[in-house]
Amino acid sequence: MKTFLRLIVFAAFMTSSFALAEDFLGAPVMPGGTVVTQTDARLEKTYNVPYDEAIKFYEEALKGEKDIKFLDRGGEIHIEEYQARPWHSITITKVNEDKTDIVLLKDNWTWILGTLTLRFFGVFAVLFVLYVVLTITGAIISRAIKPQTQS
Repeated sequence: MKTFLRLIVFAAFMTSSFALAEDFLGAPVMPGGTVVTQTDARLEKTYNVPYDEAIKFYEEALKGEKDIKFLDRGGEIHIEEYQARPWHSITITKVNEDKTDIVLLKDNWTWILGTLTLRFFGVFAVLFVLYVVLTITGAIISRAIKPQTQS
């Protein structure tokens, strides 16, 4: 029983509320920094830390999480999640050697519906192009091949 109680106390101290770790919509937030803007759907902070240090923090914080993708865009890392979490993305931008901006965004229906609409119209655009190409090649082949006459 004592071991079980110690295990529960240890687990309680390891949670973010006892460790005083910051989070925004369940996404980890680097401690410190200056809040630039904060709304219910967006948190933007500026840090006086090197870009690589901010990346290491998020790699460690999100290690072992499923469906997290790190996209390197040259001077900017975009972290996206593909689960049903309340947050959508974390963007780490290099301002200069010792300054880094981090933006956390909430998942929203605008992004979801926009992606679905784009895919819907994209499928029909591909089908239309295939139809036009097949029609043209069919016309060319039917003119090039003469029907054989039977005797």
